[in-house]
Amino acid sequence: MSETNVAPGPSRWYAVQTLSNMEGKVKAYLEKFVQIEEMGDYLLEVLMPTETVSEVKNGRKSVKERKFYPGYVFLHMRLFDENGKLMQAPWYFVRNVQGVIGFIGGERPVALKPDEIERIQRQIQEALGKEVPKIQYQVGEDVKINDGPFLNLTGRVDELDEKNQKLKVSVSIFGRFTPVELEYRQVEKLDENAG
Repeated sequence: MSETNVAPGPSRWYAVQTLSNMEGKVKAYLEKFVQIEEMGDYLLEVLMPTETVSEVKNGRKSVKERKFYPGYVFLHMRLFDENGKLMQAPWYFVRNVQGVIGFIGGERPVALKPDEIERIQRQIQEALGKEVPKIQYQVGEDVKINDGPFLNLTGRVDELDEKNQKLKVSVSIFGRFTPVELEYRQVEKLDENAG
């Protein structure tokens, strides 16, 4: 029970802002100390939504985790008592974690709407077991070639092979469009602000 002997209210999802690149440390700390600090009745779940991202550089494939919401973790917790009053113990437990800036809503944390947390949970489910390219291209998009015999030419993406990170690009050579197969690493997006 809380320090006022009033029962905790219903659990809700809250967004907590963290310092840059501290999301993982905040999540790990909360999960580790929730039992030690006897906060299990208040803090039910910690989410740091990520996806697996792959990139090919210099012929080597690297795989990393990329955060969907950099600078944020999501907490399923009971922050208010049954009378709607902010409970100090769980509030300070989260606020005093190194790397935490604060709850969204400040001194009066605002719970996420059900559709917001459902969208976040759906993103997590859709990302499970999948690997996405670091940079994604779209058919019809203009790209600049930055490697190989067509260096510095621009072209339009005709086909995508995301699994192998290759694309077919139509390049204008001597006034005629020629399809060229390139790897993702050989092209870059054209700067939309240029021109």
